[in-house]
Amino acid sequence: MIYDSITGTIGKTPIVRIQRLAPKDVTMYVKCEFFNPLASVKDRLAIAIIEDAERRGTLKQGQTVVEATSGNTGIALAMVCAAKGYPFVAIMSDSFSVERRKIMRMMGAKVILTPAAERGSGMVKKAQELAKKHGWFLARQFENEANPAYHRNTTGPEILQDFAARRLDYFVTGWGTGGTLTGVGEMIRVARPDVQIVACEPAGASLLAGKPWAPHKIQGWTPDFVPEVLKRDVPHRLVSVTDTEAVESARALSRSEGIFCGISSGATFAAALKVATEAKQGAVILAMLPDTAERYLSTILFEGIAEGGDPEP
Repeated sequence: MIYDSITGTIGKTPIVRIQRLAPKDVTMYVKCEFFNPLASVKDRLAIAIIEDAERRGTLKQGQTVVEATSGNTGIALAMVCAAKGYPFVAIMSDSFSVERRKIMRMMGAKVILTPAAERGSGMVKKAQELAKKHGWFLARQFENEANPAYHRNTTGPEILQDFAARRLDYFVTGWGTGGTLTGVGEMIRVARPDVQIVACEPAGASLLAGKPWAPHKIQGWTPDFVPEVLKRDVPHRLVSVTDTEAVESARALSRSEGIFCGISSGATFAAALKVATEAKQGAVILAMLPDTAERYLSTILFEGIAEGGDPEP
């Protein structure tokens, strides 16, 4: 395939069957969003917001784009902005992995850090202040309807096409910005009303379940607020996941399935495994895997992983 721009390669990611980790008599699949060009589901969000703003005329040629991000959205926006010629500034908490900052800077972006104590809402507030001060375009991923709309138009139909004439009982996803859960969930509920939509969130920050927010290690999951684009009536049920379960599941996917994915992917798969243990015989489960493990090299995901050579057998 030949493309005019790297942005043309976004989407149409593969769905892979789990061979060794699925419980007996249950079939599990994962949608591997790290096959997007900058290795995460947020590539979809970035192209959606930028092209929507171009169509509306709210983003002018050469205007700076700014956004609050835990990393993946910033990386995706850095890629799209580089390809289209817009300067990009990311506002990110200093608690997120350092490799995310380096990737964005490699793509020509500027990265402004905010204190971890200010949480996600602190990042958003800083991005709003800078946009107003300098006349920058604020992407507003948590409230921009272009976010879930793109998932209704791409991710959802991809899944429905791949499972046409096939059984599907559960769709499992984290909620992050709310775009994937809302957009994909709405499409599946309309086209396949028999499919259960399962939203998963950190055990220490289960906001949809009505619990208070607390710091957690699942980067990209659950800021300290519920995004405006997230529709609470989309999921049929909620499943919580601990940091340890997320890390162990991500490592298990790498070790036993050859699927090299990040902590949020591990968390989603951990939730899918919980669903699988309760599912009826023959059930089919699809889980979203948002990104790659390479985004987590400096995090707990790689703690204890040796850097030196192994002894000869």
